[in-house]
Amino acid sequence: DLDLKSLYELILKGSYPALYAQEGVDRQLFYSSYLRTYLERDVRDLLKVSDEQAFITFLKVAAARTGQLLNYADIARDVEVSQNTIKSWISILQTSGLIYLLQPYYTNITSRAIKTPKLYFFDTGLCCYLTGWSTPETLEASIMSGAILETYIVSEIIKSYWHNGKQPQIYFYRDKEKKEIDVLIEQDGKLYPIEIKKSANPTIKDIKNFSVLDSISKPRGQGAVICFSNNYLPLTKDVTVVPISYL
Repeated sequence: DLDLKSLYELILKGSYPALYAQEGVDRQLFYSSYLRTYLERDVRDLLKVSDEQAFITFLKVAAARTGQLLNYADIARDVEVSQNTIKSWISILQTSGLIYLLQPYYTNITSRAIKTPKLYFFDTGLCCYLTGWSTPETLEASIMSGAILETYIVSEIIKSYWHNGKQPQIYFYRDKEKKEIDVLIEQDGKLYPIEIKKSANPTIKDIKNFSVLDSISKPRGQGAVICFSNNYLPLTKDVTVVPISYL
């Protein structure tokens, strides 16, 4: 079983294999070297040299917004560059596999759904390094705690598909009334809703927003609440509690 402390240790460390190749790898040193190599190898040719410091600032600002709706104007203001520059830099991060833009689910029926993607860093260790967290305890108690947990789970779901040679049809749902479903997976014509909770005892209240899918013509598949429960068990006849350790 993966308890709260163990999971945030894992989140803070990240998933790059080199961190696990031998005991005692210094994560600060690893990510510092990784970023330097990334800038030199993947990014420098795409940027003017004068932009490099601004790009590092951008990485930190973007990392602080993992799990949030992508707002180009907001990021541009904090980095003090144009929105077009931010769009170009977001594209660089996507191309090099550092981030994933989770698209919103909407149809003509769900016209009240928002159409802005959410930004997720693929590696939580890099995200934590960029945002300055140095211990799992401070990270778990921080304002970023929920967003970083969501980032970890979304990236693990996506990676599980990729490892099986599949491309996931994965979305989130949020409407103008701020009703939100963390993850929606579409498979074989069905929609599978997933709620992510930093809790060991989810309740029916946690899945109340699943009902927004009733107005969509596609059938709903088995839903899930991914959380800190130790047991895989039914919450309702349509929704299962899934321990994070199962990912």
